[in-house]
Amino acid sequence: MSEEARITGHTEPDISEKLKGAPMTITSLDDIIEAVRKNGKKTRVAIAPCAEEFVMRSALTAHQEGIAEPVFIGNKKKAFSVAKQHGMKIDDCEFYEENDDAQAVNKAVSLFNEGKTDLIMKGLISTSVILKAILNKQTGVPTKGIISHVSAFESPEGDRLILLTDAGVNIKPNLQRKTDILRNALDVARKLGIEQPKAAILAATEKVNYPAMPATLDADIMAKMSAEGAFGDARVTGPLALDLALSISAAACKGINDPVAGSADILLTPEIESGNILYKALTTIAGKTLASVVVGSAVPIVVPSRGDSDSSKFNSIALACYLAGY
Repeated sequence: MSEEARITGHTEPDISEKLKGAPMTITSLDDIIEAVRKNGKKTRVAIAPCAEEFVMRSALTAHQEGIAEPVFIGNKKKAFSVAKQHGMKIDDCEFYEENDDAQAVNKAVSLFNEGKTDLIMKGLISTSVILKAILNKQTGVPTKGIISHVSAFESPEGDRLILLTDAGVNIKPNLQRKTDILRNALDVARKLGIEQPKAAILAATEKVNYPAMPATLDADIMAKMSAEGAFGDARVTGPLALDLALSISAAACKGINDPVAGSADILLTPEIESGNILYKALTTIAGKTLASVVVGSAVPIVVPSRGDSDSSKFNSIALACYLAGY
């Protein structure tokens, strides 16, 4: 396998027929890459702070793949040293020198607000730092509501994408915030061509067990809200255990007869701890490549985990570029 294929996970599937007409249903991470490439626009991505091997490599791969133009921000001496050490060439890339990491992030936000870049990507820095800059009421990026973290990964069968939320932003959301997180994920699902998204509100059991398991009550209320039309043309079921959300046979064994059971497009976790554990189980145990963005503001924000593979970082750029096209 070539170095490029290793990073992108891109195996050049023939999806030319799928790309004809609109809206197209995206069923794989490769589909996202191909759709962005066919769009023909090289999205400008501000990366701050940039002096980290895998972040730089994923950005350069996005440039080579024809989907993005990296704009590096950070300590120039350190960045060029990292690039040289790992055989990367960044001499021709646009570069803004900011030696302080927080100032580098502020510069990335400023460039977006000035219309000089289209996306923002987090480098080797805490997510809280970039979110603080994004949410700053005077100098940040306008939001449409709350912001939340959405990850996309390919189903075990490889026939569709599944969205996971929220593994990176909202720590312990109450019921109202969970409904907003779900709306953000539904928006992403529809942009991926899923006309009637199916969402599973995850818990440890499919039965309401309150007050011992408050997440089960929230899930039950959200399912009732959906039945009354609160989430538009979508099917929302909960509480559902993870196996019931993804496995038709597991749902059948428990006698769960529900259109979401076994075929969920969206997995909404109770809080960030369970979401983060599931996210990292997918990457480390299952070996999955994920594409992750923070949505809900005027710009999709690429916020890869520091432990993410270069492939996941690249696919996160691709997903953000795709969503930025709407």
